[in-house]
Amino acid sequence: MSGWIDQAWTALHTLQGPPAYGLVLGLLVASGFFLPVNEDLLLVAAAALTLKGLMQPPLLVLVAWAGIVTADALVFHWGRVFGARALENRWAARVLPPARLARAQAAIRRWGPLCIMAARFLPGLRTPIYFAAGSLRLPYRQLFLYDGAAAAAEIPLVVYAVRWFGER
Repeated sequence: MSGWIDQAWTALHTLQGPPAYGLVLGLLVASGFFLPVNEDLLLVAAAALTLKGLMQPPLLVLVAWAGIVTADALVFHWGRVFGARALENRWAARVLPPARLARAQAAIRRWGPLCIMAARFLPGLRTPIYFAAGSLRLPYRQLFLYDGAAAAAEIPLVVYAVRWFGER
């Protein structure tokens, strides 16, 4: 991991209260800018802090939902604004190869917005699916409806599973 990410992880494990929630929110939103932040690992780490009483599970669920849906909306927005022409940039093409974008677009054409919901549960496919959905000009309301619902199911499941396993 790069230096600033290491510092953020360290800060996450030493903060409590509002600064901890702010850091979780900020790191989750940062993933919408294609920064190397793994939402799942961050959520598991933050959920582990609830076992120590440094964060409260219901508030963590709300903050994580807001951060994750915002990040997904940013990726969707980048796809909507720049579309496939963004992949003319070498860096962008490494993050999302054109062939992968084409496969994601084909899946969305076949399955529709249900792909958005399924992508929430498939790490590694989220960015291509959300970017492709934006590039296909799906309405924002579909992103918020399907991704928001999937995130509302996934996030509490992860937080409370970490708590359940962590207490054993």
